[in-house]
Amino acid sequence: MALEWLKPILGDGYTEEIDKAISAEIGKGFVARTDFNELKETKKNVDAQLAEANKTIEGLQATDKDLETVRKEAAEYKARAEQAEKDAAAQLDAYKFDTWFDGLAAQYHARNGAVIRTLAGEDRMKALRESKNRDEDGKALFEDLTKNSAYAFEDQTPPPPPYAGGTGGSPVTTSDAAMRAAMGLPVNKK
Repeated sequence: MALEWLKPILGDGYTEEIDKAISAEIGKGFVARTDFNELKETKKNVDAQLAEANKTIEGLQATDKDLETVRKEAAEYKARAEQAEKDAAAQLDAYKFDTWFDGLAAQYHARNGAVIRTLAGEDRMKALRESKNRDEDGKALFEDLTKNSAYAFEDQTPPPPPYAGGTGGSPVTTSDAAMRAAMGLPVNKK
Protein backbone atom coordinates (compact mmCIF):
# COMPACT_ATOMS: atom_id res chain seq x y z
CA MET A 1 0.00 0.00 0.00
CA ALA A 2 1.90 2.95 -1.34
CA LEU A 3 -0.58 5.70 -0.57
CA GLU A 4 -1.36 5.29 3.14
CA TRP A 5 -1.97 9.04 3.45
CA LEU A 6 -4.99 8.67 1.13
CA LYS A 7 -6.98 6.46 3.57
CA PRO A 8 -7.95 9.21 6.03
CA ILE A 9 -9.04 11.46 3.16
CA LEU A 10 -11.25 8.91 1.40
CA GLY A 11 -12.38 7.09 4.50
CA ASP A 12 -14.67 4.15 3.64
CA GLY A 13 -14.38 4.89 -0.08
CA TYR A 14 -10.71 3.80 -0.12
CA THR A 15 -10.00 0.63 -2.11
CA GLU A 16 -6.93 -1.07 -3.53
CA GLU A 17 -8.08 -0.25 -7.06
CA ILE A 18 -8.28 3.47 -6.24
CA ASP A 19 -4.79 3.29 -4.68
CA LYS A 20 -3.36 1.67 -7.83
CA ALA A 21 -5.13 4.09 -10.18
CA ILE A 22 -3.93 7.15 -8.26
CA SER A 23 -0.38 5.73 -8.08
CA ALA A 24 -0.38 5.20 -11.84
CA GLU A 25 -1.58 8.75 -12.51
CA ILE A 26 0.95 10.27 -10.09
CA GLY A 27 3.71 8.22 -11.80
CA LYS A 28 2.79 9.77 -15.14
CA GLY A 29 3.05 13.35 -13.92
CA PHE A 30 6.12 13.11 -11.70
CA VAL A 31 9.76 12.00 -11.94
CA ALA A 32 11.52 9.84 -9.37
CA ARG A 33 13.68 11.85 -6.98
CA THR A 34 16.91 10.06 -8.01
CA ASP A 35 16.19 10.79 -11.68
CA PHE A 36 15.39 14.39 -10.80
CA ASN A 37 18.64 14.80 -8.81
CA GLU A 38 20.66 13.24 -11.63
CA LEU A 39 19.12 15.59 -14.21
CA LYS A 40 19.65 18.53 -11.89
CA GLU A 41 23.38 17.66 -11.51
CA THR A 42 23.72 17.23 -15.28
CA LYS A 43 22.15 20.65 -15.81
CA LYS A 44 24.63 22.20 -13.35
CA ASN A 45 27.56 20.66 -15.25
CA VAL A 46 26.21 21.84 -18.62
CA ASP A 47 25.65 25.33 -17.22
CA ALA A 48 29.22 25.43 -15.88
CA GLN A 49 30.61 24.32 -19.25
CA LEU A 50 28.50 26.91 -21.04
CA ALA A 51 29.70 29.64 -18.68
CA GLU A 52 33.34 28.60 -19.28
CA ALA A 53 32.82 28.62 -23.04
CA ASN A 54 31.21 32.05 -22.85
CA LYS A 55 34.16 33.37 -20.83
CA THR A 56 36.56 32.00 -23.44
CA ILE A 57 34.59 33.56 -26.26
CA GLU A 58 34.43 36.90 -24.45
CA GLY A 59 38.18 36.71 -23.82
CA LEU A 60 38.83 36.05 -27.49
CA GLN A 61 36.53 38.87 -28.53
CA ALA A 62 38.17 41.22 -26.04
CA THR A 63 41.58 40.56 -27.53
CA ASP A 64 40.21 40.83 -31.06
CA LYS A 65 41.49 37.42 -32.03
CA ASP A 66 40.02 35.96 -35.13
CA LEU A 67 39.41 32.29 -35.66
CA GLU A 68 42.56 31.80 -37.75
CA THR A 69 44.76 33.27 -35.00
CA VAL A 70 43.15 30.96 -32.45
CA ARG A 71 43.78 27.97 -34.71
CA LYS A 72 47.43 28.94 -35.12
CA GLU A 73 47.86 29.31 -31.35
CA ALA A 74 46.18 25.95 -30.78
CA ALA A 75 48.52 24.34 -33.32
CA GLU A 76 51.53 25.94 -31.61
CA TYR A 77 50.41 24.70 -28.18
CA LYS A 78 49.85 21.23 -29.60
CA ALA A 79 53.32 21.23 -31.18
CA ARG A 80 54.87 22.37 -27.90
CA ALA A 81 53.04 19.66 -25.99
CA GLU A 82 54.17 16.98 -28.45
CA GLN A 83 57.77 18.25 -28.24
CA ALA A 84 57.59 18.24 -24.44
CA GLU A 85 56.43 14.61 -24.54
CA LYS A 86 59.29 13.68 -26.88
CA ASP A 87 61.81 15.51 -24.67
CA ALA A 88 60.48 13.77 -21.56
CA ALA A 89 60.71 10.37 -23.27
CA ALA A 90 64.28 11.12 -24.42
CA GLN A 91 65.27 12.20 -20.91
CA LEU A 92 63.76 9.04 -19.46
CA ASP A 93 65.61 6.88 -21.98
CA ALA A 94 68.88 8.73 -21.25
CA TYR A 95 68.35 8.26 -17.51
CA LYS A 96 67.66 4.54 -17.95
CA PHE A 97 70.75 4.11 -20.12
CA ASP A 98 73.00 6.09 -17.75
CA THR A 99 71.74 4.09 -14.77
CA TRP A 100 72.32 0.82 -16.60
CA PHE A 101 75.80 1.92 -17.74
CA ASP A 102 76.79 3.10 -14.24
CA GLY A 103 75.66 -0.25 -12.84
CA LEU A 104 77.78 -2.05 -15.42
CA ALA A 105 80.75 0.20 -14.58
CA ALA A 106 80.33 -0.65 -10.89
CA GLN A 107 80.09 -4.34 -11.73
CA TYR A 108 83.44 -4.15 -13.55
CA HIS A 109 84.94 -2.04 -10.72
CA ALA A 110 85.55 1.04 -12.85
CA ARG A 111 87.11 3.92 -10.97
CA ASN A 112 84.90 6.55 -12.61
CA GLY A 113 81.94 6.15 -14.99
CA ALA A 114 82.69 9.44 -16.76
CA VAL A 115 86.25 8.28 -17.50
CA ILE A 116 84.91 5.02 -18.90
CA ARG A 117 82.49 6.96 -21.15
CA THR A 118 85.41 9.06 -22.41
CA LEU A 119 87.61 6.03 -23.00
CA ALA A 120 84.80 4.31 -24.91
CA GLY A 121 84.35 7.35 -27.17
CA GLU A 122 81.24 8.95 -28.60
CA ASP A 123 80.81 6.47 -31.44
CA ARG A 124 80.95 3.39 -29.23
CA MET A 125 78.65 4.98 -26.64
CA LYS A 126 76.14 5.93 -29.36
CA ALA A 127 76.30 2.41 -30.80
CA LEU A 128 75.78 0.94 -27.32
CA ARG A 129 72.86 3.30 -26.65
CA GLU A 130 71.16 2.20 -29.90
CA SER A 131 72.09 -1.48 -29.57
CA LYS A 132 69.37 -4.13 -29.67
CA ASN A 133 71.55 -6.49 -27.62
CA ARG A 134 72.78 -3.94 -25.09
CA ASP A 135 73.86 -6.38 -22.37
CA GLU A 136 76.16 -8.40 -24.62
CA ASP A 137 77.57 -5.30 -26.33
CA GLY A 138 78.16 -3.64 -22.95
CA LYS A 139 79.95 -6.72 -21.70
CA ALA A 140 82.19 -6.74 -24.79
CA LEU A 141 82.94 -3.02 -24.36
CA PHE A 142 83.95 -3.42 -20.72
CA GLU A 143 86.06 -6.49 -21.41
CA ASP A 144 87.92 -4.53 -24.10
CA LEU A 145 88.37 -1.55 -21.80
CA THR A 146 89.60 -3.65 -18.87
CA LYS A 147 92.14 -5.25 -21.17
CA ASN A 148 93.33 -2.07 -22.95
CA SER A 149 92.75 0.55 -20.24
CA ALA A 150 93.29 -1.35 -17.01
CA TYR A 151 94.35 1.83 -15.21
CA ALA A 152 90.71 3.00 -15.23
CA PHE A 153 89.64 0.00 -13.18
CA GLU A 154 90.37 -0.94 -9.61
CA ASP A 155 93.00 -3.62 -9.19
CA GLN A 156 91.29 -6.85 -8.24
CA THR A 157 94.39 -8.57 -6.85
CA PRO A 158 94.31 -8.89 -3.08
CA PRO A 159 96.55 -6.46 -1.21
CA PRO A 160 99.78 -7.78 0.32
CA PRO A 161 99.59 -8.83 3.96
CA PRO A 162 100.29 -6.09 6.48
CA TYR A 163 103.82 -5.66 7.82
CA ALA A 164 104.50 -7.78 10.88
CA GLY A 165 107.28 -6.31 12.99
CA GLY A 166 109.87 -8.61 14.44
CA THR A 167 109.83 -11.16 11.67
CA GLY A 168 113.12 -9.99 10.20
CA GLY A 169 116.66 -11.24 10.95
CA SER A 170 117.42 -9.48 14.26
CA PRO A 171 115.76 -10.54 17.48
CA VAL A 172 113.67 -8.07 19.43
CA THR A 173 115.29 -7.24 22.78
CA THR A 174 113.66 -5.74 25.74
CA SER A 175 116.67 -4.59 27.72
CA ASP A 176 116.77 -0.97 28.68
CA ALA A 177 120.27 -0.45 27.30
CA ALA A 178 119.39 -1.85 23.86
CA MET A 179 116.27 0.27 23.72
CA ARG A 180 118.16 3.46 24.64
CA ALA A 181 120.88 2.68 22.10
CA ALA A 182 118.30 2.12 19.38
CA MET A 183 116.72 5.47 20.19
CA GLY A 184 120.03 7.26 20.23
CA LEU A 185 119.87 8.08 23.93
CA PRO A 186 122.79 7.80 26.32
CA VAL A 187 123.10 4.40 27.92
CA ASN A 188 123.38 4.36 31.69
CA LYS A 189 126.25 2.12 32.82
CA LYS A 190 126.15 0.92 36.35
